[in-house]
Amino acid sequence: MTTNQLAFLARPEGRIAYSDTGSGPLVVAVPGMGDLRSTYDDVVPALVDAGYRVVVTDLRGHGDSDTTFRTHGDDVTGADLLALVEHLDAGPAVLLGSSMGASSAAWAAAERPDLVRGLVLLSPYLRHPGSLAMQRVMGVVYRVLLAWPWGGAFWGSFYSTISKGRRSPRHAEHVAAIRQSMRGPGKLRSFRDLAVALDHSVVEARLPAVKAPALAVVGALDPDFSDPAAELAWVADTIDARAVLVPEAGHYPQHQAPDVVVPAVLEFLAGLPALPSAADAPAAQAEEDGQRA
Repeated sequence: MTTNQLAFLARPEGRIAYSDTGSGPLVVAVPGMGDLRSTYDDVVPALVDAGYRVVVTDLRGHGDSDTTFRTHGDDVTGADLLALVEHLDAGPAVLLGSSMGASSAAWAAAERPDLVRGLVLLSPYLRHPGSLAMQRVMGVVYRVLLAWPWGGAFWGSFYSTISKGRRSPRHAEHVAAIRQSMRGPGKLRSFRDLAVALDHSVVEARLPAVKAPALAVVGALDPDFSDPAAELAWVADTIDARAVLVPEAGHYPQHQAPDVVVPAVLEFLAGLPALPSAADAPAAQAEEDGQRA
């Protein structure tokens, strides 16, 4: 695969949109809540040039994905990622996620370690902040703030607020694309349903099962964490991840500081154990059969 091709993965409740670029070892990327595939526009070309096949998926109800989905959250998004890796038949894959997309990638790694070669977690939520009571309050708040017709404008402003620090030259264009996307039929409703349903405790419970090599990246100015450096240290310690704290960046280091993120990702990818070649497959299968016997 060498061209940026839009395709769709059929799931029980609708279709997930994804773009497929490059050839080589597979990297599957997913944005965070309220974001689009274009959040990785400063990352994908460098990975493709380095010899990777990069597949970027939209979340349920976001971007070019269908709005027919009734279920949303970290675990079902993680299941979508695993289904996509199986569909592409080119795994195991490195999963690259931003924000709740990172949460979903970690869940997927715990669920199917055979399909996940590594994890790149950007601004990850691997535990749920606050109490259950606070979660319920935020559910009510989201229903109000993400309602029609002001929901898209609110999210665009909020997206800019948590992009503290330096801004990408394409920041305004990206935020405008997000707001435009939310004007589509059912898009704002889907986003609101995800925001209300989101519960990162489903990921925290699975962290002991995450064994894949991992890179965790957090912006030093990320306002979503009370202490970004401390949160990064907790993530690194919990899943034995390599940690990168990005100066002058908030919640979206992939397009706020690609000059820091891209080299870190490429170094991480280059350091992963080599994939078995086709010639190794018969020997590996024979060894597995012998162990079963």
